Amino acid sequence: MRVMGIDPGLTRCGVGVVEGRPGAPGRMIAVDIVRTDPEAPLAERLLALDEGLRGHIEAHRPESVAVERVFSQHNVASVIGTAQASGIALLAAARAGLPTATYTPSEAKAAVCGNGSADKRQVTAMVTRVLRLTDPPRPADAADALAIAVCHLWRGGMKAKIAAAKAAPTSPGRRWPR
Repeated sequence: MRVMGIDPGLTRCGVGVVEGRPGAPGRMIAVDIVRTDPEAPLAERLLALDEGLRGHIEAHRPESVAVERVFSQHNVASVIGTAQASGIALLAAARAGLPTATYTPSEAKAAVCGNGSADKRQVTAMVTRVLRLTDPPRPADAADALAIAVCHLWRGGMKAKIAAAKAAPTSPGRRWPR
């Protein structure tokens, strides 16, 4: 399975593409930062973000896209920009016909580090180890995007199997899906 992880941001949006299967170390396909000019009008920044993400989708052909879910912060302006970037990421994936998932930062940290409150340094170190990289991905947005992709690779496959099992028809008198 090939997953594109996105750490949404209006100025710096992390993009990481990972290939693998649940329970096994993945392989990094690509990592990048889509940047927008903070001085540009908002509409132009959102368009540039959309074009950058669509370019990565076309170039790397992921099977699914995982986006870090926006969480409450004290800086409202930052939350709004992150939410706008998240919407653009989900839209770019939907436009390409790709399934999407969202994960909180704690879910991604727990998946990669085993600790939902790991700091950025720990996430970067574990992403480097899990993907067997020679150098840590920089900046932190890139490592976070790879962590989101790994989280979906490891957890998303299982979530899909559980959902399919729940949706499977059952025969009368049978309690378990076929």
